[in-house]
Amino acid sequence: MKIWNTNICLTSPKSIMILIALLLSTLVLANVWPKSIVEAAKCDDEMWVPTKEDILYQDSMYTIIRNTQNDVTDIKEDIVHILERLDYRDGTYDSIRYVKGGKVDKRRNQ
Repeated sequence: MKIWNTNICLTSPKSIMILIALLLSTLVLANVWPKSIVEAAKCDDEMWVPTKEDILYQDSMYTIIRNTQNDVTDIKEDIVHILERLDYRDGTYDSIRYVKGGKVDKRRNQ
């Protein structure tokens, strides 16, 4: 290619370095250039103060959450109790033959 009465070789190290520098500078400018002007948000000095109704509503929501957590805990304990009654180490699963802390009815195994 002949420009300005000189020969330019595109595979020479000098030409490759110029093309890489041009590409990198274009990428840097594209990332730095603002797409739009962002205005700073104005701060309101007024702070929200909850009313008595707001506090009562929040307290009722907290009570509902606490009761739900307690119910879930109770359900988990009941499930564990049921599973303890259903599964035995010897492979049996009769929930009537065994009471926790009681004797095992030996007639059922025969």
